[in-house]
Amino acid sequence: MKFCPNCGAELPEGALACPSCGASFASAAPAAPANPWDHTAEYDPADVSENKVMAMLPYAVGILGVIVAMLARSDSPYTDFQVRQYLKLLVCKFVVGVISAVLCFTFIVPIAGGICLAILFVIQVICFVRVCLGKAVEAPIVRNLGFLK
Repeated sequence: MKFCPNCGAELPEGALACPSCGASFASAAPAAPANPWDHTAEYDPADVSENKVMAMLPYAVGILGVIVAMLARSDSPYTDFQVRQYLKLLVCKFVVGVISAVLCFTFIVPIAGGICLAILFVIQVICFVRVCLGKAVEAPIVRNLGFLK
């Protein structure tokens, strides 16, 4: 037996609307699955809006931006999240650079390394845009690397 969530009246089987209050149930679509990498809801909107510029600094300026962001707003969880995401990208860039440098005598590895660095740059731009929008989403591709958890 079903009951109307709006007024509590008993509903006949297969009812698309409540006979008592007229509330419609036909438009109740299943909720879309939540993005497991989107942590925006975990942060206070005031923290996000106040610290958006500091969260942009690592993506825009690099390691100097990390230092400034950590010194200027060390009490902001949102800024800390964005700094961690940038540091993950930086570690990946470093690993790709070292592998490309060590295997520079080959022809294909430096080319593949350059392509990987270009992809990581695009990911950095995506993260920067997400910070501009006030989102806290883990960086694509990098979030799947087990050694960066």
